[in-house]
Amino acid sequence: MAAALNSCGYDAGLDNSLPLRQTIRTEVQAAIQKSAEAARAQQAICQFQREHLPADAARDVPQYVSLTLELGEPPAFKPTLNEADLPPDAAQVLGVVNLLRNFYQAAGLHAIWQKHQAEYQAQVQRFHDPVASVITRTDLYLKLPFSSYLGRRFVIYLEPLLAPSQVNARNYSDNYFLVVSPATEGTEPLRLHEIRHTYLHYVLDPLALKHARSLKRLDPLLESVQNAPLDSSYKQDISLLVNECLIRAIEARSLPASRNNNNNDEARLASLQHSMEEGFVLARYFYDTLAKFEKEATGLKDAYGDFLYNIDLSREKKRASEITFASQAAPEVVTASKQVPHDEKLLDKAEQRLVDGDAAGAQKLAQEALTDPNSNQDTGRALFILARAASRVGDMEGARAYFERAVQSAHDPRTLAWSHIYLGRILDIQEKREAAVSHYRAALEAGDPTPDTKAAAEKGLAGPYAPPRAPR
Repeated sequence: MAAALNSCGYDAGLDNSLPLRQTIRTEVQAAIQKSAEAARAQQAICQFQREHLPADAARDVPQYVSLTLELGEPPAFKPTLNEADLPPDAAQVLGVVNLLRNFYQAAGLHAIWQKHQAEYQAQVQRFHDPVASVITRTDLYLKLPFSSYLGRRFVIYLEPLLAPSQVNARNYSDNYFLVVSPATEGTEPLRLHEIRHTYLHYVLDPLALKHARSLKRLDPLLESVQNAPLDSSYKQDISLLVNECLIRAIEARSLPASRNNNNNDEARLASLQHSMEEGFVLARYFYDTLAKFEKEATGLKDAYGDFLYNIDLSREKKRASEITFASQAAPEVVTASKQVPHDEKLLDKAEQRLVDGDAAGAQKLAQEALTDPNSNQDTGRALFILARAASRVGDMEGARAYFERAVQSAHDPRTLAWSHIYLGRILDIQEKREAAVSHYRAALEAGDPTPDTKAAAEKGLAGPYAPPRAPR
């Protein structure tokens, strides 16, 4: 993919790239000039790129990186996910895959790759120790065991054909990927800061999921950052905001300390102030908390909950109100994929609101996910939550309408099955037994293998549903 983009005029960072990049560009161009078929394949892929330029030109190459991370081995380049599950930016350029296959074969890219494979491997060996050192030092600072990430991956791809100034980091569910390019000697050879930043997300993001209820208490802080130059995701999701604040604090405390080891080190405080002005309003709290953490034996996994518990919400809101926000913020390093999109997090929060008995809150969040024009949401799940919220407040007709829409939209077998079960129960209450039975049968045929689904559907077939009596 990088070779194709380079052949189409992608020159960003060329002067600062390794000589290997220009060598490969020259060889690819020579192959194109020798073959009419390769020239046609190149023209087709370049035309596609021109027709799919995003409004923000800086997102052009990243969208192809997102797609490439979800493609299988050449020459098939078969996507590893269904189109509906691809990250939104990758789905926009999915049509390039067939063109990429043709270009790969017609231009003989496999032979060019084999010729330079040893040079790629040499770069991997060159940076192995520096990257491993960054990760080891981070684990030591956070007091984390080195083998505590079973079932999860943190992967770095080295691609000399991309601009050294750009780091493409992606979060796909529990896995984190970076695509980086080394620079020439005399400059920063590899952007270790961005690698460490992504690794901190890899470590901290799962902790936020485990402490969702504690984070919910901090939701009022989101009001304090609405005018900050943050990406909208930080203004809508407290877990994203809190973890980024903690990461900024860790990065500030990791800067070289002054000779007298004074915690008011000028460089550290300048970094901290910059983060606060961007809108990461808890950075100062975490900075001070980490000073105590550094002196204790407790590791971050055990201390994380206490970090959240000890936040004085009133104090931090007051501190945030006194900040003069900057006019703009640096772009976030890590981009989340479709597998953990903002709308899915909204629906997770909506589910939790239902569990907590807050039907109105659940309805608001599900409706937000459903109506967001930039969302790639699970429509069936959003409608299912809206139906249950309506049911909780006694709006049976509203619930029935939402469940019926969920049946038409749901792709997840469990959501589909339970939409049918709830419809069957509503119809039973309305004494429409024949229609109720058809929904219980449809629930059994929805493909959800879980025992509770089967038991509920079979119970509905055995006899009309009777709602539980309220306690006297």
